[in-house]
Amino acid sequence: QRKGEPILVTKDEGVRENVSVEKLSRLRPAFKKDGTVTAGNASGINDGAAMMLVMSEDKAKELNIEPLAVLDGFGSHGVDPSIMGIAPVGAVEKALKRSKKELSDIDVFELNEAFAAQLLAVDRELKLPPEKVNVKGGAIALGHPIGASGARVLVTLLHQLNDEVETGLTSLCIGGGQAIAAVVSKYK
Repeated sequence: QRKGEPILVTKDEGVRENVSVEKLSRLRPAFKKDGTVTAGNASGINDGAAMMLVMSEDKAKELNIEPLAVLDGFGSHGVDPSIMGIAPVGAVEKALKRSKKELSDIDVFELNEAFAAQLLAVDRELKLPPEKVNVKGGAIALGHPIGASGARVLVTLLHQLNDEVETGLTSLCIGGGQAIAAVVSKYK
């Protein structure tokens, strides 16, 4: 804030207090009269900013920077905008192929969930192990900073890589029916 006292954020503004099943069941559908997506099962629209630095291993050594991870492969995919939420399936398949990995090789998945139904549709197609998906909370829990969500999901994933969690996969759908995915591994 340029003028006046600084604004101090003292609590997570994304947490919905006093939520109950009864209150959630009374929420109206957001997009269709008989739809299932409501404000209760959709990610909040949050503000956010992110920056990522991607470089070759040689450049990192030259600058004396210790890399967090290696980008093993990535993929993008597009579908009809009316079914945009399913596009990550194709992007994940391409990223896995480029990285020469299988779903079973992945230790943790960080998938942006614009809506709960969207993540469930992707999961139904990919058959992901639930104990490995969004273990730190997805966008419904952490927020969906439009324009920075790709960096948010990747950074959340990178901070999970350790001696036991060596590979990860992240994906998100993008407006207009597009999606991207990336496979990363711990830098050794």
